[in-house]
Amino acid sequence: MLTAFTAALLLITVSELGDKTFFIAVILAMHHPRRLVFTGVTAALAAMTILSVVFGQVVSLLPKAYIHYAEIALFIAFGIKLLYDASKMSAACDREVVEEAEAAVKKADLQLPKQKTSLGIVIEAFVLTFMGEWGDRTQIATIALAAGNNPIGVTIGAILGHAICAALAVIGGKMIAGRISERQLTLIGGCLFLVFGVVAAIEGA
Repeated sequence: MLTAFTAALLLITVSELGDKTFFIAVILAMHHPRRLVFTGVTAALAAMTILSVVFGQVVSLLPKAYIHYAEIALFIAFGIKLLYDASKMSAACDREVVEEAEAAVKKADLQLPKQKTSLGIVIEAFVLTFMGEWGDRTQIATIALAAGNNPIGVTIGAILGHAICAALAVIGGKMIAGRISERQLTLIGGCLFLVFGVVAAIEGA
């Protein structure tokens, strides 16, 4: 359980910082009460984590050998892809992620009433974050971790990692965003995925 918790916490925290959903939280927190934004964002990420873990448990019903090799292949493939992406990145990539987040928030604002209630703000943060996170690499990583590790440890670690990133985004997101290098985070994330792929291979040997 401790191994699953640590793996999920590390992977999620590193992968989510500077991600699209991180900047969505930053932008929303600049226009709305931080506690409401934090509530909506964290609830969405927790819901996504629980769904991913449930799906991972369904996958775990497959033969153990298949799950083991699929987990190794997935982590190593993600690691190589992230390292490749990091090698191709420039400073402009950070701006592209921010612009995507800004566009998502503006689109939602146009569809919602000008005067938003507290519940409306929470729902907006929830929906934008949930949609932004769907199909993200952290979702797939959570599914892979849950398929081969303790589901409770993965759930707690992933939700805590998401909550930490959400708190950083809404409390000091604007200041932090200017100092986050997506290239460096992608590089670290790639290395982490490779490490967990190697660890999974060794444990199954």
